[in-house]
Amino acid sequence: MTSTSRIKFAILSRSLLIALLLTVAALVTWLALAARPAAAAGEAAAVAAARLEPQSAGWALLAAALSTALAALGAGYAVARVGSAAVGAIAEKPELFGRVLVLVGLAEGIAIYGLIVSILILNRLG
Repeated sequence: MTSTSRIKFAILSRSLLIALLLTVAALVTWLALAARPAAAAGEAAAVAAARLEPQSAGWALLAAALSTALAALGAGYAVARVGSAAVGAIAEKPELFGRVLVLVGLAEGIAIYGLIVSILILNRLG
């Protein structure tokens, strides 16, 4: 195996691992939201729907934790890759600082999206 094919294989395997982790997080989030009882018409039904089963609460908390954790891991990986390339680009052309700063900020946005999803899940609990 040549060094370029090893690098390509390493990048592909890491990308597949991140895609698998994000898929699992999305599945757990979907399960948590699907397990929530639907509100029916009437006051008695609304009171009954407001009570959440312990198992549903557990799934929702797990989904919130996974969405935050996996988004933070993905953002950390992206910032590491983009940041190292950005430092190399700035070393060669210092006028690129503004452009690469935007790219690093976009990579950090992944963690913010995961946090927003987590907050939305926890709002449905309360």
